[in-house]
This record gives sequence, structure tokens and C-alpha cells, in this order.
Amino acid sequence: MITPPSLQPGDTIGITCPSGYLPQERTLLARQTLEQWGYRVQIGATVGSENYYFSDTDERRLYDLQYMLDNPDIKAVVMGRGGYGLSRIIDQINFGRFKDNPKWICGFSDITVLHSHIQSTMGIATLHGPMCSAFKEEWSREPHLVYLKDVLSGQRPPYKVAAHQNNRKGQARGKLVGGNLAILAHLSGSRSQIDTGGNILFIEDIGEYLYNLDRMLLNLKRAGLLDNLSGLICGGFTDIMDTERPFGQNIYEIVLDKVREYHYPVCFDFPAGHIDVNYPLILGLEHELLIENQNVTLNYVHAGATQKHV
Repeated sequence: MITPPSLQPGDTIGITCPSGYLPQERTLLARQTLEQWGYRVQIGATVGSENYYFSDTDERRLYDLQYMLDNPDIKAVVMGRGGYGLSRIIDQINFGRFKDNPKWICGFSDITVLHSHIQSTMGIATLHGPMCSAFKEEWSREPHLVYLKDVLSGQRPPYKVAAHQNNRKGQARGKLVGGNLAILAHLSGSRSQIDTGGNILFIEDIGEYLYNLDRMLLNLKRAGLLDNLSGLICGGFTDIMDTERPFGQNIYEIVLDKVREYHYPVCFDFPAGHIDVNYPLILGLEHELLIENQNVTLNYVHAGATQKHV
């Protein structure tokens, strides 16, 4: 697995919206913060533009993202927002220059399409992390933004969080893979499907009905993506809805039911996903997960990863 180079002071970070619409003003604090960290910022043409649900037409979203990937002066790309739209353009993206000169891709939600495709077809690490909406004045010192600054500069902070009562204890080691559950189910059977065998799978989601979460997890299970995990991390599952006739299980029961015949450790409510505190996760690189009675720790494993300098 190739790790993109760390950012240096004065490097340029691009901001683009390859999926849903984002108002221009939602990028202001993100830009100011990144500049305070010592970086230059280039705003893409899709920021503030709109085409119905999307930030722009498929062709223009593709062009803007392609420009960010190809431009050697842009050393990292932070996505403006998720939503929906990347799967409409993923097969038209030319990754030739990106493979030769990899750079950090940061985002989550619909950006899981890009994370999964890059890892499954190119073996390059990406960053599941905050997008423009995370940059708020009251959050400037919150861990998720401090950690994002650290990761971009080459540091690998260890994460230690309180254990959840529904956790399944144990220890795991493997590449950290995954992202948004709905997108992972959407990608199953495609060439963007991730390899979960022997790896630590991370999942999260927002605004789904309980029965649909059950169905998507069954989709992953029937596709074999839950069979041979090293460990499972469940991040934020926010704004969950139930039908008028209750489904009968909560999210914890649904997950544990789907993995009951397996013996790997399972962690719930890890602070990543569609939640205020959204820790950046380096997808594609080796990690160690330790789930104990009181705490959960997730650490990057230095061995086995090579950084490609350009």
C-alpha cells in the first residue's frame, strides 16, 4: 500500500465538490483554517455552483475533480461535501497521473466511492475525514481537526476512546478499510468493491431506517465481506429512523446479529462518521485495534507501509 507524501508548509490544498451542492460561504472557515495551518488553498469550480441536487453537471464535476487529481501543484484534495454523485463519474476518471503522483484525498460519506475505488484498484491510502462543514470556529481546537492537521503533516496520532457496553472485546490487526455503509453496499459486486479479508472494517451511516441498515448489512454478509474480518469498527449511526410498525432491533442488535457466528472483536460508537467529532482515519494502512473493558484503542502500525515521495 502506497502512502501519499506528507504536506509541507506552503503546499496547496484543493477543495472540490464531486457530489452534492455546497454553498461558497461554507468553505470560508475551511479555507481560513487551512491557511492558518500554513497551506495555500485552491477552490474548485464546483464549489458554489449547482445543478439540481448536484454541485454541477456530471461533466463539470468530473472535470473539476480530474484537474485536482492531475495538477502537480495541488498536494492534497479536501472534499467540500458528500451527498451523492461520485458513482456517476468514477469510471470516467483518469487516475494515470494520480498513480504516478499520489496525494491525500480527504472526505467521507459519498466520498467512500473514491476511497474504495482507489484502494481496490491502485493500492493507495486515502483519508476518511472531515470536510468543509467540520470547520467551525467553536470546533477549531476539537480533536478531529487537530488530528486532521497532524495526519496531513505526517503524524499518526493514536486514538483512545471509552468502550461501549455492547462492544465485543478482543484484539485485531489489519488494513483499515470501509466507510459509509450505504455506499459499501452500493459498490458490492463492482470493481470498486473493497477487499475486507483479514482487514479491520469501519462502517457508519446517517438517516437510514433500521430495516434498511439490516438489509445493507445482509448485502455485505451475502457478498462475503463480513466473513473473514480481523475486526469491525462501527462509527456514528445518526438520525436512525424506524417504521410505524417497529423493526424490533436497534443498531447494536442488528450488527451483532449479522456477525454472531464470527469471533472477531466489534467496537461501537467510535467517533467517526456523520457526527460532530469525526476522527480522520487512514484507510488502506495497517492498524491495531484493542477493545478492552474500559477503553478502545486504534493505532497505526508503522511497519509495512511505504511513503512514495514525489
